Amino acid sequence: MNKDVSSGNKTDSDLREQRNRVSKFVKLGKRIGYSLWLIAICLFFVLFFTDFDGPFVVVLLTCLISGCVVLLPSIVLSYAVRAAEREDRQAETH
Repeated sequence: MNKDVSSGNKTDSDLREQRNRVSKFVKLGKRIGYSLWLIAICLFFVLFFTDFDGPFVVVLLTCLISGCVVLLPSIVLSYAVRAAEREDRQAETH
């Protein structure tokens, strides 16, 4: 079964290979993003029990903002990959 894509004709195996590649980057992005959030949360509690002064505040904000920037596309693309896989399963059963 061939599918017509705007960049040309791609077979199902090409699309699945591309989807697997995107899925690997999504998993990596989620790990990095959530790790940055974990660092930010730990730093927050350290700073909460001490004082909110010094360079750790900058590190906290950098980790929090970087985690958001990395997680946003990762989460959106993970939903896209899951929807495409679900659509493929439904197309195979019909």
